[in-house]
Amino acid sequence: MEPHNHDLSNILIVDDDRKLCRLIADYLAPMGYAIDMAHTGDQGLDMALTGNFDAMILDVMMPGMDGFEVLKALRRQSNLPVLMLTARGDETDRIVGLEMGADDYLPKTFSSRELLARLRAVTRRSRIEPVAAQPENAADAPLTIGNVSILQAARSARLDGKPLELTPIEFDLLNALMQAVGRVLSRDQLLDAAAGRSYEVFDRSIDIHISSLRRKLKDNPRQPRFIKTVRSAGYMFLPADTSPS
Repeated sequence: MEPHNHDLSNILIVDDDRKLCRLIADYLAPMGYAIDMAHTGDQGLDMALTGNFDAMILDVMMPGMDGFEVLKALRRQSNLPVLMLTARGDETDRIVGLEMGADDYLPKTFSSRELLARLRAVTRRSRIEPVAAQPENAADAPLTIGNVSILQAARSARLDGKPLELTPIEFDLLNALMQAVGRVLSRDQLLDAAAGRSYEVFDRSIDIHISSLRRKLKDNPRQPRFIKTVRSAGYMFLPADTSPS
């Protein structure tokens, strides 16, 4: 692996299709990205865990260790933003990947402009780095509602005083909801807050990320303590004194 210019965004592409990897690399390099490639899942996982990357582009279908296995193993140790590629744009693949902690997905019929837009969104989140040894009584005071608290500068969250392991997009969603406590945020508003761009009208990714966030908060959607679904409108973070409904 060659040393990277840290002014660039460092991207790891993990795909057994070497031609596609080269096409993506050739397109992204002039756009300000430094590219590394792996063509097997186990090699990609090792590089992701030992390298200094801003995001990973990860293919689902690979021989041996497939993309889902790579993502599952990666999420045990890292919140590196992951953009998954699916051969058919299969909704099942997409939902499984998002539920396992992927930040976004693209079918392999993607356009180069769409790839760039989505990659910019996930690398933008990855560049917001935690503040080392930031005391909780510093100027960036935690936002606390009930048993949940977040530190924006450190991009960290706690439930009952214990750290929550959130993906970047889960943190962004939680932050947006807590900042707007007591107000309904539409899916479009949440998409904008989390990714800075619009998805397709029927994109279910926000619902999947919210579902994952609820699991980590141990929140029952039927009797929510924190995140309430407002039918046909969106989601709302409940004030601390709101009874489950």
